[in-house]
Amino acid sequence: MKPKICVVGSANIDQVSYVKRTPNDGETVFGESYQMGFGGKGANQAVMAGILGADVYIIACLGSDVYKDMTIENFKNNNVITDYIQTVEGSSGVAPIWVDESGQNRIIVIPGANNLIDSSSAIESLEKIGKPDVLVGQFEIPMNVNEQVFSHAYKNGVKTVLNPAPADKPSDTLLENTSWFIPNEIEFEEIYGDVFNENNLILFANNVETNVVVTLGEKGCAYIKNNKVEIMNTDSVKAIDTTGAGDAFVGAFSFALASKFDTEECIKLALQKATDSVTKKGTQSSYKN
Repeated sequence: MKPKICVVGSANIDQVSYVKRTPNDGETVFGESYQMGFGGKGANQAVMAGILGADVYIIACLGSDVYKDMTIENFKNNNVITDYIQTVEGSSGVAPIWVDESGQNRIIVIPGANNLIDSSSAIESLEKIGKPDVLVGQFEIPMNVNEQVFSHAYKNGVKTVLNPAPADKPSDTLLENTSWFIPNEIEFEEIYGDVFNENNLILFANNVETNVVVTLGEKGCAYIKNNKVEIMNTDSVKAIDTTGAGDAFVGAFSFALASKFDTEECIKLALQKATDSVTKKGTQSSYKN
């Protein structure tokens, strides 16, 4: 049987400008190119898992604008089941993105309909879907929605994966119902309140019940094994666009977790897919071979 994954989270339209360098305050620069694509952390993670072959269900909220049908069609093209998408009047989420010549990005997320996702409907959808192997969430939807959906899933024996991005401190309730907590090192520092290092990672991990993996960009990722920090490196590549790399990691990790891979195998696949994604332009478009 295929692994069964449910993602509750955001869906955005990415509006990507590629520039040699990003402008300073009050400055105008010419860009190299522009493209529009599909994004949102929830959508990205769902698409990555769908491309890998899981049965993926997305619980998200879209607006009544032209982006709604485009987004649903894109999900279907990437093996993501759209039966439980909510819709509201108004704008879908959008994300203007700047990418400089080093591949680094700056992103402004305008949530739109993502802020209006209904937690009761989300839980009803989860019950109709049936027990997934893994539930995935992020912070581009209201915190209380994650809390309620994660609590429902965790208490019913579902493994839960939380990607705390954009960085925000999770509530105790949310952490208590999280199986795997996956920030990047900047998010870790903002949430933990101190610099990322091995000692602080161990201290943090010892104060929560969840498993912790911290992604480190081109340096790979850090995780805890036998109360020690292990670093798994990744291949060195020329980065063209890092947008969505963290979501590629989470989506691939969730696929591997739902497929009953061990921890090292989950991380290895996640690093492979995230690293490959930075060698291509775009977000979800960079996930395909």
